[in-house]
Amino acid sequence: MTLRQFFQQYPRAALAFSGGTDSAYLLWAARNAGADVAPYFVSTPLQPAFELADARRLAEELGTSLRVVSVDILAAEGVADNPPRRCYSCKKALFTALKSRAAADGYHTVIDGTNASDDAGDRPGMDALRELGVLSPLRLCGIVKEEVRRESRAAGLFTWDKPSYACLATRFPTGRPITAAELRRVEDGETALMARGYRNLRLRLREEGVLLQLPADQLERARREWQELEALLASWFARAALDDTPRREE
Repeated sequence: MTLRQFFQQYPRAALAFSGGTDSAYLLWAARNAGADVAPYFVSTPLQPAFELADARRLAEELGTSLRVVSVDILAAEGVADNPPRRCYSCKKALFTALKSRAAADGYHTVIDGTNASDDAGDRPGMDALRELGVLSPLRLCGIVKEEVRRESRAAGLFTWDKPSYACLATRFPTGRPITAAELRRVEDGETALMARGYRNLRLRLREEGVLLQLPADQLERARREWQELEALLASWFARAALDDTPRREE
């Protein structure tokens, strides 16, 4: 099945739209196929402000309006206490809210940007999507991340090389309660580092402070600048350390 064939079968749908590479390409493909696909951004404290800004920009560039659904995700059962299957509880709450809003708007099919490269065995959130009947066109059509980036670049989408960005809850070790205050600290710290030109980074919370993880091509620069970065991060964290092991895509 091709994406065009998918949208011929499902010509009207609500898209869970994060402003990331996958959902951006999916929205472009849907509009290119003539489908009525409405982008919905589910706003919670787990998403940084730049994600919403990117989603708004892309929707505008593609000639459609973004619909924002606000969810108090920390009040959802099985999220703030951060158990091992937190991602399942979180996805279920987010997509239940999205489905409800979409149905009220007349969209009874919900799709998301999961691609064929994503490992379902390591992502409990996918269980929630299956239970709720959410469709993943990229995955169904066998489209992997590399192809999404290549086609996005050809289409002129600014998201073609945007790094994958897992929600801020992933910065908390399992079992450590997730609070709005700590989410803001992590977001502010990562935003400050990105303002200095660092990309695809993570600030992992630890008992003694925070651990900065970077891809291999940025580690040497970070080592040279560590004194400055440590002083920068002191605005939010008592202690900061640099992980010498390059981080991998999540």
